[in-house]
Amino acid sequence: MTTDPYELASEAAYAIRRASGIDTIDIALVLGSGWRDAEEQLGEAVVSIPAGDVPGFSVSGVAGHGGTLTIRALRSGGHALILGARTHLYEGRGVDPVAHGVRTAAKLGATTLILTNGCGSTVPEWGPGTAVLLRDHINLTGTSPIRGANFVDLTDAYSPRLRDLARTIDPDLPEGVYAQFPGPHYETPAEVKMARLLGADLVGMSTALETIAAREAGLEVLGISLVTNQAAGFAPAPLSHAEVLQAGAEAAPRLAKLLSDIVNEVKAS
Repeated sequence: MTTDPYELASEAAYAIRRASGIDTIDIALVLGSGWRDAEEQLGEAVVSIPAGDVPGFSVSGVAGHGGTLTIRALRSGGHALILGARTHLYEGRGVDPVAHGVRTAAKLGATTLILTNGCGSTVPEWGPGTAVLLRDHINLTGTSPIRGANFVDLTDAYSPRLRDLARTIDPDLPEGVYAQFPGPHYETPAEVKMARLLGADLVGMSTALETIAAREAGLEVLGISLVTNQAAGFAPAPLSHAEVLQAGAEAAPRLAKLLSDIVNEVKAS
């Protein structure tokens, strides 16, 4: 198996095509904490492949994350790839595995990527259960998935067109800036205060690096965060992953409908 990340993505795309019988997908989605229940509303599953059976993928070691790659037939036509095997930078495997799902989706012909996550909020009005469109991000990981002198424009990393489409489904969706920390520890109150001073409304441990890889690959990106807790220094109690999962479970039915409607609106546009 090749060590070149772009060739590895081609190998993964070939394996998915062979297992599914589908040559091209339209949309790819990464479903983060709190978003998993949305998958079944997107459409009928064509194939579900264990992540370990596809080159470059592995089962996530994080509770609340899946371990499969699923292609679903969308109600509005076409197909979506659900990347249920997100790799986080804090897993220690390097940045290429973090970007692998995004690159594989591009090799499969996707033109749109929808990234979701569970995150902490620095905005008092955005409590647990709030869905927030991402308009920008701050990459605090100290790394990039891009190799070499490849200067990718991130001015509109999160597509204004797709955000406008999402607001046709829910006009009340707020927009915010997401800061990705490396993790796996939660941020200190001082770090959250720093992020807030830099302009971050949301803090988490994913998404920004995937977005950078997606823009390099030419994908149009829509990012949606689920606020699962108030961030450290804004929260009334210590943070826990169980809290994240609970907030996601409570918001799941509403999120599932929101995401399903957005996906089918994007495909129809």
